[in-house]
Amino acid sequence: MNRLKGLAPVVNADTRMVVLGSFPGVASLTAQQYYGHPQNQFWKILGALWALPLPEKPYGERVALMQAHHVGLWDVYGACEREGSLDASIRQGELNDFAWLQRQCPHLEAIAHNGGESFKHARHTEALGVPVYKLPSTSPAHASWRFERKLAAWSEVFLRHGLTI
Repeated sequence: MNRLKGLAPVVNADTRMVVLGSFPGVASLTAQQYYGHPQNQFWKILGALWALPLPEKPYGERVALMQAHHVGLWDVYGACEREGSLDASIRQGELNDFAWLQRQCPHLEAIAHNGGESFKHARHTEALGVPVYKLPSTSPAHASWRFERKLAAWSEVFLRHGLTI
């Protein structure tokens, strides 16, 4: 198996919440874009939270709008071995440096894990001393929850931190 390298974090000094995925899928790595699979509901959920047509916008605009709402992105794994895109196929995962987030994001007030594989590493993010949440995965592989149910769960966490309209 080839060793894959993840995407760079998308955070800045104004980031208040970081959404942590597990590791980018094949479509995301190919496009070099977070949540690049067209059936992933991440951008659709953020768009619904902020009443913005995010999925229709170019990636750079999506990221800029997300950051304007004080939300950042990263993954729990910075590198791993994996064939395909399923989290269950991740091998030899190398965790990112979560303490780095506090140095880069002085206003960090929450971590939101996007799905179960990411949340497996909550003990590491809890060490940052901010609330840590497990959100339902936006991945097309997590189809057992309808969009409305996922949106309600995400909305609750974002509302708690004043990150919705």
